[in-house]
Amino acid sequence: MEVWRARPGGARDERVAVHTSTGRWSVRGTGGTRTCRAWTCCGPGTSARPGLRVGVAVGLSGFAFGVTSAGSGLGLLQTCALSLLVFTGAFFLGVRNAFYGLRLSQLLALPRGVRPFAAPWVIDETTAVTLSQPDRRARRLGFTVTGLSLYVVWNLTTLLGALGAKAIGDTRAWGLDAAGPAVFLALLAPMLKTTTERAVAGLAILLGLGLLPVLPAGMPVLVAAPAAPVALVTGPKGDR
Repeated sequence: MEVWRARPGGARDERVAVHTSTGRWSVRGTGGTRTCRAWTCCGPGTSARPGLRVGVAVGLSGFAFGVTSAGSGLGLLQTCALSLLVFTGAFFLGVRNAFYGLRLSQLLALPRGVRPFAAPWVIDETTAVTLSQPDRRARRLGFTVTGLSLYVVWNLTTLLGALGAKAIGDTRAWGLDAAGPAVFLALLAPMLKTTTERAVAGLAILLGLGLLPVLPAGMPVLVAAPAAPVALVTGPKGDR
């Protein structure tokens, strides 16, 4: 049995069907019909897989947080409590999440009773995955998978890092505090496809790094935000 319907986010003449007997999906458009597994090209996996990849990849950097925190003198319980309860970051880092929340509240349209539980997951990674999805159902799935996988993996690796801090020795010599930003940049780089996007990223990096020595933690990220409107105004019109 096949039930064809318009594909969310697809071309206007593109339609998708699920084969109830095989569990496979088909996409029919001007280029013909292609069939794939539900978890690959056109099923719900299109929003779950990116969220899972981002959540696991970034979550692994929790090991560096655990090692650094324990190396700074915090105990195991203190380190794990910070990881569990202050998941969104310090105050200045959390300020930008308020702006993310304004946008995500419109895209996700979660019930009022669910919003307080979703609020701690309003971070860079969940926002990026959510914005890349074509419809509300996919955005909710992408947000949930990213937030859940990142939260679980981050806290597990934080625990492992705190337990292994003594074996590593001087944590400053390893430069583990750079692990988180390095992972995020590695995920972001392939997404910069246009000249304007590259200009925004480059200008933001210059502002952030230049102000890093003189501003409190988290502030350089906020000050770098004007890079976006500047690049949009001065960049090629075709990239806007």
